[in-house]
Amino acid sequence: MLWWIGNLILLLVVVPVAVSLLSRVLGALERIRKASDDILAGGVALAGELETTPDLLATTDETVGKVADGAVRYAGSVGKLLG
Repeated sequence: MLWWIGNLILLLVVVPVAVSLLSRVLGALERIRKASDDILAGGVALAGELETTPDLLATTDETVGKVADGAVRYAGSVGKLLG
């Protein structure tokens, strides 16, 4: 008789709770999967935008060199005037 009551409680209480928890876990898993797919798509799009980076860095290096040369000439002229 107690086995029947235990089986009935297991069937009516424990199984629905376990199914409910599993459903929540699987729902969260699907949301995580969708977010990771979005992140992957964004990463691929970003990688396409970064192809010109070496050329841009070369231009920046060239500009910094020109500015540094100008600053050295300016500092030399100021030094002569003040010196």
